[in-house]
Amino acid sequence: MSDLINNGKYKLNVGKIDEGFVIDHITPGKGLKLYHDMGLDKLDCSVAIIQNAFSRKMGKKDIIKVETSIDNFNLDIIRLLDHTATIDVIKDGQIIDKPELLLPKEVKNIIKCRNPRCISSIEQGLDQIFVLTDSKNAIYRCKYCETEYGDTK
Repeated sequence: MSDLINNGKYKLNVGKIDEGFVIDHITPGKGLKLYHDMGLDKLDCSVAIIQNAFSRKMGKKDIIKVETSIDNFNLDIIRLLDHTATIDVIKDGQIIDKPELLLPKEVKNIIKCRNPRCISSIEQGLDQIFVLTDSKNAIYRCKYCETEYGDTK
């Protein structure tokens, strides 16, 4: 077993990675959605998902550790789903970069409009484009019909 911490629960230790990236401070419960939406389930490398880990800052958090380069990933997915998360890029066991996760002004083909009458739902091949309309509340609206996307919180 792992080390026992003061509150009587066991501490989980997941080893450090030499090359790759860590998505940390993910809102609890959003880690698995990020895992699937980023296509991490299709990778042929080690990926660790830690859910409901203890955090002094947040109380609980999810963490994803991936042993591959971050260069092939669309960071807008992380920015859209959880812009309060942090990313550490790791090389030779050391953090070499911490990209900032600001809300993107526009996202393309990451989320789909839920309005069945929207032209983006009817016309195949038309890009699904959402525009940030309220950065304080992280609200996006469809570029074509202005339907609000509600999964950003």
